[in-house]
Amino acid sequence: MLHLFDKIHKNLLKIVYPAYCLGCQQLLLKNEDVLCSNCLHNLPLTLHQELSINEINRSFYGILPLEFAYSLLYFHKNGITQNLIHHLKYKNRQDIGVFLGELFSYHLQSNEKINKVDFIIPVPLHKKRLFERGYNQVDTFCQTLSRELNITYDNSILKRISYSKSQTKKNKKERSEMSATPFEVVFDASLHGKHFLIVDDVITTGATLEACAKELLSIPNSKVSLLTIAYSQS
Repeated sequence: MLHLFDKIHKNLLKIVYPAYCLGCQQLLLKNEDVLCSNCLHNLPLTLHQELSINEINRSFYGILPLEFAYSLLYFHKNGITQNLIHHLKYKNRQDIGVFLGELFSYHLQSNEKINKVDFIIPVPLHKKRLFERGYNQVDTFCQTLSRELNITYDNSILKRISYSKSQTKKNKKERSEMSATPFEVVFDASLHGKHFLIVDDVITTGATLEACAKELLSIPNSKVSLLTIAYSQS
């Protein structure tokens, strides 16, 4: 009954406040959400989960002992993915996190490796950044993955202990220098031997994910995998 009420409420909001596609800016139809059917069809999917080795695996070879590493979409300047990430990260469009979480879960549901994950861990924001923005942009994405894939979500295990300005305009060298242990883990014996899936919005140089992974790998006998909404080839 509550689910039916939510659907009715959502449809009424669409009538009062028409929704537009974040890809082409056209008015969304009744059964469309976030993207129109045409833009959804043209999403730049990576299909990383169908490959034994992908770009992310290769970039971390010899650096991190990853179980797997996937991104859902390719990130291109001024493309659909960039627009989705921008609205999720800076416009508080948490519905985008749900939309992309459901989409990625659909592509991962038959993946055997994902079934071996024990915890979904978001890349954390420093408490000052969290206060400034008001939310972690990957939380709803993580929570949706957790619900759809039946994997525990926990944002208390990994903490960011240093505050830095946005990485967006930093070059590769500056981002790499950022990776000097800005995170710490909080754990007890119950987390020994667990498989952690670290989740972020976009992977570029990989410095942030590398720093997170190395901290989680300090937990005895732990395993680590990476998953992001998007992968930047730049």
